[in-house]
Amino acid sequence: MSVQIQSYPASGFPSDFNTENYGVVLLKGTGVFSVDQINYSYEGCTVLFLTPYQKLKLASETDDPIFILFFHGDYYCIEYHKEEVACNGLLFNNIYLNPGIKLASDSYQYILGIFEHIQHELSEKHLFSESIIKTYIQLILAICSKQKSGRMEEKISSGRLPNKNATEFQKLLELHFKDEKELSFYSEKLNITNSTLSKAVKKEFDKSPSKLINERITLEAKRLLHLTYRSVKEIASDLGFSDEFYFSRYFKKSVGCSPKKYREKVGISIVAKMSM
Repeated sequence: MSVQIQSYPASGFPSDFNTENYGVVLLKGTGVFSVDQINYSYEGCTVLFLTPYQKLKLASETDDPIFILFFHGDYYCIEYHKEEVACNGLLFNNIYLNPGIKLASDSYQYILGIFEHIQHELSEKHLFSESIIKTYIQLILAICSKQKSGRMEEKISSGRLPNKNATEFQKLLELHFKDEKELSFYSEKLNITNSTLSKAVKKEFDKSPSKLINERITLEAKRLLHLTYRSVKEIASDLGFSDEFYFSRYFKKSVGCSPKKYREKVGISIVAKMSM
């Protein structure tokens, strides 16, 4: 499957949902969604962004329909189109941000209308349908990137300052995640206790420091599998694993499949092919 639109009643949504595709999920109503075992509440209209093999669970208090646009990375590469839509690191592949955005009702209806246009092009199978569908996907991602960046600017302008320990942890994690996987390294660097760091990070990001360390390593592993031709052994070494098989077990526990299967299903990006 390269691109597809699916709909579900909330009561009939699969209990354990993940695919090898990127997903744009339209939710309406009230409830809680869980992405990789982290819970987020939603109310009203919401759009949610999933990367390949992210696990989604839904507990809805209403039975409004759920609409999902799936597209494979080989069909529409977010890395290749990053200059146009700036979605990579904003909508997708950011472990520090909520993967969803609250939408105004008219924005929800507008995106749902684009879904319907994509569905129409899929049924027509015209010579130009693929180009039109890719343009529609780009439009959705650009609109949502604008919405999310606007929400972040509102949050900053509201005067709420981020927790200093949490932001310093984030900076340290980006520098050291390949080599330092223990919480104690980061708390010692910040000259605070593990407990103090855990409380600050949990409050700021809704995740524990250990969860963020694991997600950062896994995110980089996914990136290298998808965006490079490096072997699994090379990737394991680059991420600080002395044993390729331990890395594979670590990855499978986090993602639900082996690095080899992930690469087979998600594919190697056009960006990797262009760099050769």
